[in-house]
Amino acid sequence: MTVRLRPEIASVPPYQQGRPAPEGGYKLSSNENPFPPLPAVVEAVQREAERVNRYPRPGAPDLKAALAAQLGVDVERVLIGDGSASLLQQLIHAVAGPGDEVVYAWRSFDAYPLFVRTGGATPVEIPNDAQHAHDLDAMADAITERTRAVIVCSPNNPTGTMVGAAELDAFLARVPSDVLVMLDEAYVEFVREPTFDGIALQRAHDNVVVLRTFSKAHGLAGLRVGYAVGDPAVLRGADLTGVPLSQTALASAAALAAMAHVDETMARVARLAEQRDALWQRLVDAGVPVPKPHGNFVWVPSRADQQEAIHDILFANRIVAKVFADGVRISIGEPEADEHVLAAATAIRALP
Repeated sequence: MTVRLRPEIASVPPYQQGRPAPEGGYKLSSNENPFPPLPAVVEAVQREAERVNRYPRPGAPDLKAALAAQLGVDVERVLIGDGSASLLQQLIHAVAGPGDEVVYAWRSFDAYPLFVRTGGATPVEIPNDAQHAHDLDAMADAITERTRAVIVCSPNNPTGTMVGAAELDAFLARVPSDVLVMLDEAYVEFVREPTFDGIALQRAHDNVVVLRTFSKAHGLAGLRVGYAVGDPAVLRGADLTGVPLSQTALASAAALAAMAHVDETMARVARLAEQRDALWQRLVDAGVPVPKPHGNFVWVPSRADQQEAIHDILFANRIVAKVFADGVRISIGEPEADEHVLAAATAIRALP
């Protein structure tokens, strides 16, 4: 006899992390920042490493205070976590359980259904529109008395599309005030076009929580540190569902060092955004129907029956990307990888 798992856990497919790159190839499957950590970040981590025999300070108060000052919010409106994904899971578990529903666009971040189901709630997936973007009208239509939370991911992972300010305002006007709206802004630093101001929206809506991370733009993916901005009562609930003392002092020190050298980071982000836009234009010129990207990746639409062939194409072009049933997400990596990406995407487009 085997131990019985909860049915919703046993039925959930595990989150698939990107594969390692082939020897001499390029790992473009996890939306990592290709630049090495800033020297100041490395120095901060090295200094903190001398104290890893001690537990970190609860709640990362220094980092919380620095973020509150930077964002212009009260310190009680900031919660630090092990990456924005961990905080999103905590928020879902704080508000939704058996019999409740969580609405989000699909396709979007593939950990969303895992987070919803592990809490016992039911995911409600609303198909993206023809432009691979959120259909906010359909998402609002899907809200019922059972809905406890809605997730808006902008830029959307993995399609790269973003939500406009006017359409988000109209959407929020339709969401009941007791339904949590999570704005997943993991890639917000890469946006180069006018969009909504998540922090300003949070000030105007107590049911909105903004989620951001140091993993992408700041290049701290290996340390797992993110933050949420929201109503203190909501954040307290999320904090209760997390693991105490899970935010490491190493991660906090690295994030503080990154904040102190934000100009260097944003210069790198600008280079990646410029490279992304140039690659997108080359893909479009080659006839590949890639939606305009706003994160640090591009989305190449495909079909489920093409997955095996796509893996072969990627391998032949010495790159690893994230292959889904309906498309391929390819991260912006080293500039020399772009030729390989163009060749692979063109070959994917040519598949019968």
